[in-house]
Amino acid sequence: MRRPLRTHGYQAAAAVALACAITSTTQQAAQAADPQTLTEVQATLRSLYHNAEVATDKYNATDEKVTRQTKRVDALDGQVEATEAKLARLDSLAGATAAAQYRGGGVPAELEFALASDPGRALDNAGLALQAQQNTQNLLTELTATRKELHSRTDAAAALLERLRANRRAMAKERRTIEQHITAAKKLESSLAAKERQRLAALEKKDADKAQAKWESTGILKKVGTGATAAGKKAIAYATRQIGKPYIWGAEGPNSFDCSGLTSQAWLAAGVTIPRTSEEQWAHLTRVPVDAMRPGDLIIYFSDASHVALYIGNGNIISAPRPGRYVYVSPAASMQILGVVRPDA
Repeated sequence: MRRPLRTHGYQAAAAVALACAITSTTQQAAQAADPQTLTEVQATLRSLYHNAEVATDKYNATDEKVTRQTKRVDALDGQVEATEAKLARLDSLAGATAAAQYRGGGVPAELEFALASDPGRALDNAGLALQAQQNTQNLLTELTATRKELHSRTDAAAALLERLRANRRAMAKERRTIEQHITAAKKLESSLAAKERQRLAALEKKDADKAQAKWESTGILKKVGTGATAAGKKAIAYATRQIGKPYIWGAEGPNSFDCSGLTSQAWLAAGVTIPRTSEEQWAHLTRVPVDAMRPGDLIIYFSDASHVALYIGNGNIISAPRPGRYVYVSPAASMQILGVVRPDA
């Protein structure tokens, strides 16, 4: 089983590797018949694609936070506006009441008729009017304090939103850098003759088959579940319909997907809302032992939970693998398994 690729410090190492690789493209192409050279190219590409997926997952998670925080700031702005409107109405009411009392010798104009016909009732009404004015003043004081608190909360929320947006911009920049590295790597790959590209693909398949055989040799397929729940069947059916569609970073369908975009949409089609990214799916969904998984569960890959696929049974998964590839069926153990989560636990 392949070890997970480390992401820390990748940029310097990858950049050096690619610089050397690109400047010696002709030499590498000439030596392409050497399996070791193909292995190195394969490892470079695998490392770059892995780090691209990590960066994309972080970007998606930050983007989700920005969306939620934007809604929170908008809601707070709405509360501030409503409070300001209430204060304006109460200010106007308090001012009108005070003016009426001044014009009537301390009693509002609305009570003058009652004063003329029933002195006792007039005194009661005057007391009520004064009490109403006091209540209005108390409410004004309370709303003024509320306004101050809301402004404070809104300012704090807006500051957090700006920090999140700055993080998103940084993530986007990091992803663009990785994309540049991948473009260079793909040029290197395309410089190999067609025959050697076939050998490169054969090496990838050989690694995947070897890892799968080792996994199956443990007897795992005799232990795992074979029946999906009703929701699990719907998720699998959705994912199956997407086979052949291209991998695009950040895509959630309907025409393209990234890995967690596919799994989240598959389960949404089954009526279950799950987190958007593979890291969040690993962090928040119910974990189950690998030997207790069943079709419809999600397999999380690599130590950083940077990849996810939908288990469909018989040791196979449906996944959106990486840029340049398409949604397809592949062996479940073709990558290092971190664990399994169950959306409909």
